Amino acid sequence: MFFGLMERDVIDLTGDDKDDLQRAIALSLEESNRAFRETGITDEEQAISRVLEASIAENKASLKRTHPEVWSDSPNPYDRKRQDNCPVGLKNVGNTCWFSAVIQSLFNLLEFRRLVLNFSPPANAQDLPRNQKEHRNLPFMRELRYLFALLVGSKRKYVDPSRAVEILKDAFKSNDSQQQDVSEFTHKLLDWLEDAFQIKAEEERDGEKPKNPMVELFYGRFLAVGVLEGKKFENTEMFGQYPLQVNGFKDLHECLEAAMIEGEIESLHSENSAKSGQEHWFTELPPVLTFELSRFEFNQALGRPEKIHNKLEFPPILYLDRYMHKNRELTRIKRDEIKRLKEYLTVLQQRLERYLSYGSGPKRFPLVDVLQYALEFASSKPVCTSPVDDLGASAPSSGTLPAQTSPSTIEQQGPSSSDVPSTSPVQRSVIHKPFTQSRIPPDLPMHPAPRHITEEELSVLEGCLHRWRTEVENDTRDLQESISRIHRTIELMYFDKTMIQVPYRLHAVLVHEGQANAGHYWAYIYDHHQNRWMKYNDISVTKSTWEELERDSFGGYRNASAYCLMYINDKEQYLIEEEFNKETGQILVGMDTLPSDLRDYVKEDNKRFEKELEEWDAELAQKAQQEKLLSQIPRAPAPSPAPVQAGEPEYLEQPSRTDLSKHLKEDSVQAINKALAEQEDRGPEAIMDTAIKLEYTRLLKLAQEDPPPECDYRLRHAIVYFIQNQAPKKIIERTLLEQFGDHNLSFDERCRNIMKVAQAKLEMIKPDEVNMEEYERWHQDYRNFRETTMFLMVGLEFFQKKSYMEALLYLIYAYQNNKELLSKGPYRGHDEELISHYRRECLLKLNEHAAALFESGDDQEVNNGLIIMNELIVPCLPLLLVDEMEEKDIVAVEDMRNRWCSYLGQEMEPNLQEKLTDFLPKLLDCSTEIKGFNDPPKLPSYSTHELCERYARIMLSLSRTPADGR
Repeated sequence: MFFGLMERDVIDLTGDDKDDLQRAIALSLEESNRAFRETGITDEEQAISRVLEASIAENKASLKRTHPEVWSDSPNPYDRKRQDNCPVGLKNVGNTCWFSAVIQSLFNLLEFRRLVLNFSPPANAQDLPRNQKEHRNLPFMRELRYLFALLVGSKRKYVDPSRAVEILKDAFKSNDSQQQDVSEFTHKLLDWLEDAFQIKAEEERDGEKPKNPMVELFYGRFLAVGVLEGKKFENTEMFGQYPLQVNGFKDLHECLEAAMIEGEIESLHSENSAKSGQEHWFTELPPVLTFELSRFEFNQALGRPEKIHNKLEFPPILYLDRYMHKNRELTRIKRDEIKRLKEYLTVLQQRLERYLSYGSGPKRFPLVDVLQYALEFASSKPVCTSPVDDLGASAPSSGTLPAQTSPSTIEQQGPSSSDVPSTSPVQRSVIHKPFTQSRIPPDLPMHPAPRHITEEELSVLEGCLHRWRTEVENDTRDLQESISRIHRTIELMYFDKTMIQVPYRLHAVLVHEGQANAGHYWAYIYDHHQNRWMKYNDISVTKSTWEELERDSFGGYRNASAYCLMYINDKEQYLIEEEFNKETGQILVGMDTLPSDLRDYVKEDNKRFEKELEEWDAELAQKAQQEKLLSQIPRAPAPSPAPVQAGEPEYLEQPSRTDLSKHLKEDSVQAINKALAEQEDRGPEAIMDTAIKLEYTRLLKLAQEDPPPECDYRLRHAIVYFIQNQAPKKIIERTLLEQFGDHNLSFDERCRNIMKVAQAKLEMIKPDEVNMEEYERWHQDYRNFRETTMFLMVGLEFFQKKSYMEALLYLIYAYQNNKELLSKGPYRGHDEELISHYRRECLLKLNEHAAALFESGDDQEVNNGLIIMNELIVPCLPLLLVDEMEEKDIVAVEDMRNRWCSYLGQEMEPNLQEKLTDFLPKLLDCSTEIKGFNDPPKLPSYSTHELCERYARIMLSLSRTPADGR
């Protein structure tokens, strides 16, 4: 993928003539031998690659492209500010995630970075051909240097690669194509770098054979040894990357083994064989070794390329000794030994299979279980009577004759339940009576048992079965241990000291998610100095783990898998070593690593960004000043309150600072009345103390109960919420005083006196007794809990009305707020799984609706479907993917993506294909960075009574309609 030694011939496949595709295949087959000598790719691989390219070109040539979507920057420059020394991301400037993945992988290879940054244009650039000088290699090299310099020293979180990308795209520019196959661009990228360095090398080494640093870094050689129609041959070939087939292999070594050996191996070592075959042996490995994993194949039946999602494992350290020409004899010996061991292993596995799967037909059981069942059968209590006889014997005696049986039946019945054998066969007629009138004999076993067995027979049989079962268990264990030892021997075959001398460390993994014709790219890159993996996903650069890399890169788990692996020679430390100041010996970092011209370039860009920050600060300050001035303008007096209606208490309703509104008045009055009934002759202070104790006892009881989901007592009072979440005692005491000091209690003399006492006590509380910041935090959490409840309640109400678009935003905010609450304690919020389920179901139903609109083909309906996807579903996907433990959410995202990817191979109108191709990269973007979301919907105000009632109603309806468990 990275390098090719010669430009390929191109066939125009932009027309509708299907013969062009056939001519492409034919030409690729005719040129396969030459292509193999150039690239090291087999005939079959070349043919497949040609057909893939032809198919993709044919699909894309029939489309009329619109301008690609470009990610918009946040208006707040602080959102785009680089944090500390975090690596800089690359902006996606229109389906360019492939560019970001490749560039970041190369940039983080420090030797490559140095080569690019320190590249200086040749002095005789004016003498170069016009196409190279003005349109290709050197201009691109200049822009790449600028881009690398920004990645080193920018103060921005991410930078714009548009100028470098546009030069690359110009090489493939046509009226019909927006973006070519990613491998073509990647090939062109490094091909141009090779040309640029070649021009410079030829200038600097006049008269000598120049060395190209790109070739020195990325190229290796292998020896092809083989037999062709009985004649032996040896050829040395150069390769820039090594293609590996994925299908049918479980790990990277199996892929390499298959790629290094073609045809009949035995024929290579025999003198008079007419068979053909060849082996490849590396004679010189490049410092940077790149494997292209062929995860795309052409489906002849469907006439389109398809992606291979099979799982393929690869190690962080790859030892390549077994593939080196100098070790060929030892490797052949080991291969023969492995072959022998595998043959023996097959025999053992077949024998073990017979032990573990005994019998014939579809129902097969382990032999040890069969013997155990036989032992249990033999040991079971013999059946003395048949059910029919027992039912007959249980019939009421009403003068009816006993049931008769034939002599043969008597013989089969065996001894009676009293163990007294029958002396004479009594003939009885069978009495048929309803089953409901019969009784089941109490001594009839519920499992099969032998009719006739003597103690001597049982003893012999039990001894045999016990012995056989023990023998089978021992044989099974021995077989399993032998198989494990052989597996271990095979695994360690290449790990002796002589075969671990050529270690290569995994540097970067380029990942693709999607299908053959569309998808999203990102990279995992190893930080060799911090000893950690980083995930580079366009503008997002985050810390990662090997476990996350495995999940996304091995394949088999979802539509994401590695398509390119970059290994570096673990012994060549110069590849990843930092630069040192020759005079001081200090490590050079950041801007100090840049040449003077690039340092000035980055400083200018940083000044422009700092100016953005200053302008933003000034704008905010101006807005704040305007708001301050507006607040000082005298306002018209508020209208007089409406007269109080007859029958309503005359009191001034003022909200308390803790937002405990008048709905608590009834609870407070009830507690005061109870206290007065108990201590009518006491003063206001004693009455208040008793009322507070009564109210606390009531709330404590509610907090300790385990009500059904529809009765959430936390909604009734903040104290219940505080008790369940173990709030400090001082917080609870002050909250109760706030409740009884509320102005809503000023409606009569007795309550007013209690209110005044409570207010006086509140004023007496010293600042060091109650941490008011903590107090406000607890009450803010409770307000957030009630708000989350309202989001959930309204979202579920919309969901049940099938108003999924309205429901989604409420459920999204319910989940996000609830997650934040639960991070502080298990009783701070609601059932996370419940909210997650309905959020997920809402998205799935919207996705189905949007897909149905798209399938209609009507322009307006199609646009409406894509609006749903772009404005509702796509922004929500990072919310589902950010929590890797939510397996159901990840599966739901894959279901939604697969639904849209399934359209890729279907015939449709060009305008639909165009819209689908532009939309899919956004859907397949795996970034978990939230790029923007709507403001939370406004919530109506609910009284506590109304909130509890509506919440109970919706939760009861859910219990009647259980979730499907998706």
